Amino acid sequence: IGALALNTPASPTMSGPAAADKTFLPAAKVAAAFARGAPLVETGGYKVHASRREAPGMAEIHLRDTDIIYVLEGTSTLVTGGEVVDRKTVAEDEIRGTAIRSGEAQRLAKGDVVIVPRGVPHWFKEVQAPFLYYVVKATVPGGGTQ
Repeated sequence: IGALALNTPASPTMSGPAAADKTFLPAAKVAAAFARGAPLVETGGYKVHASRREAPGMAEIHLRDTDIIYVLEGTSTLVTGGEVVDRKTVAEDEIRGTAIRSGEAQRLAKGDVVIVPRGVPHWFKEVQAPFLYYVVKATVPGGGTQ
C-alpha cells in the first residue's frame, strides 16, 4: 500500500489508495463552476470544463487537446476548419484569432455533441446566452505542431 501511495496522484476530493480510482465533484461545485464558466478538473491527460458563454469568443486552435463538447443549454453557431484570422500564439500549444475565414458553420443546441479534433480551428461565432456546455479535453503528451 505504501508503494501504491507513492505512485498514485492524489485527488482533490479523496485520500488514500482509492484516490486514483475516481474524482467526485459535488453538485454545488459543478453549479458554481457553470455560473461563471470554469475548469472542473485539469490533469496532464484530460481536462473537464463547465463552460459558459454569454457572447461569441475568439477563434481557437488547441495543438494538444481534442474538445468533446456536450451542450446543456442555449444555442450557438460553431465554425470549424478554415483559416484563423489575426492568428497569434497565446500560450504553449494554444492559438487564438479574431474569427475564422472559410470554415463550416454548425448550429448547436441542447443535447448536441460535437468533437473537435486537436489542430482544428474552431470558433463560437454566435451565442444565445447563456450557452452552457461541458467540454472534455483529451490531451496528447508533448508539444503540438502547427
